[in-house]
Amino acid sequence: MITALDFTIVYVALPEIGRELGFSSADLQWVVSAYAVPFGGFLLLGGRLSDLLGRRRMFVLGMLLYGVASLLGGLAGAAGLLVGARALQGVGGAVLMPATLSLVVTMFEEGRARNRAMTVWAVCGASGMSVGGLAGWGADGDVRVGGGVLRERAAGCGRGRGRVLGARA
Repeated sequence: MITALDFTIVYVALPEIGRELGFSSADLQWVVSAYAVPFGGFLLLGGRLSDLLGRRRMFVLGMLLYGVASLLGGLAGAAGLLVGARALQGVGGAVLMPATLSLVVTMFEEGRARNRAMTVWAVCGASGMSVGGLAGWGADGDVRVGGGVLRERAAGCGRGRGRVLGARA
């Protein structure tokens, strides 16, 4: 769900991201592409790493990469930093997605239990695409890159007001 959510939630936030970080309208596409290209490009490698190094290990590594990249993206004060964080998020997602799928497949016995688990996994992925658009729309454009990252404004540091991303201050 988290990897799918990030595809759609950023589309709603693009106008505000562009204003806050000074992206030109032509360069704003990099916010989306910087996530999508590494995500798609490294999916096969992520799956192979899960096979070679272990599913749980790659799941944890993917979550760490994704979480750190989300934090960096939420705190980014410059366009280049945001694009770099989004690329790292894409790599984290490419490690996370195949590890998650392989864990689901191997943790449940073939038959009814695995079919249910795969259904839940698929529904979570599909709902992430919908929830991203709804969360962004409901937040009235105050969503920035990832949800749940606290952005505090220290005295003299940073831009904007402190807020939890995805929530109205």
